[in-house]
Amino acid sequence: MSVGLLGGPVFSRAAETDALLTAWLNSQTNLLTWSAGFTQTRTLKTLTQPLTATGRVWFAAPHRFRWEITQPAPTIVVRQMDELLILYPRLKRAERYALTGGQAGPWKDTLALFEAGFPRSRSELEARFKILSQRLTNEVCELTLQPRAAAARRFMPEIKVAFATNDFALRATELQFPDGSRLRNEFDHGQRNPPVAESIFAPALDADFKIVEPLRQ
Repeated sequence: MSVGLLGGPVFSRAAETDALLTAWLNSQTNLLTWSAGFTQTRTLKTLTQPLTATGRVWFAAPHRFRWEITQPAPTIVVRQMDELLILYPRLKRAERYALTGGQAGPWKDTLALFEAGFPRSRSELEARFKILSQRLTNEVCELTLQPRAAAARRFMPEIKVAFATNDFALRATELQFPDGSRLRNEFDHGQRNPPVAESIFAPALDADFKIVEPLRQ
């Protein structure tokens, strides 16, 4: 009897969080675009104080995104269908990484980690990640995920994804790296299915930009 009494609340809590996960995944079905502001916090073992940055992110299903850090140093990361661009406006420098060909495998696995907040279904989520835990705190449900792809797991052993339980809005993602450092993004003023101009994912580069392709060097 005592085992049943002790296990009851735990089972109910687990069932509740799993139901919330299912509802969140169902809400993703009609998500075509998304945009939000973010505060990014990088925690390193070698630093006593974390590094912070702010900016905005745009996402368009299924695979395009743009992360734009505005403070302290402008940096833009754009994922297109067949390539990844990293722009450093002040340095007039752009790095281009092809997502096709033999070298694209590890890159595609790694980029899939950044899309963990936008799974289209439970089967898609579980095909990419093992769900290690689900936690419910203050009307926010947080998932801890482990990448299934070995190459991605070597780069990023764990990912946390947090969403609100009332409207299923994405609240945060946290990436854990092998050296113990963490990169957490807290999102604010999120917009679901806003109009997003094509130019967001196709930034124009001035003629004085130097474009390099590190994987070909």
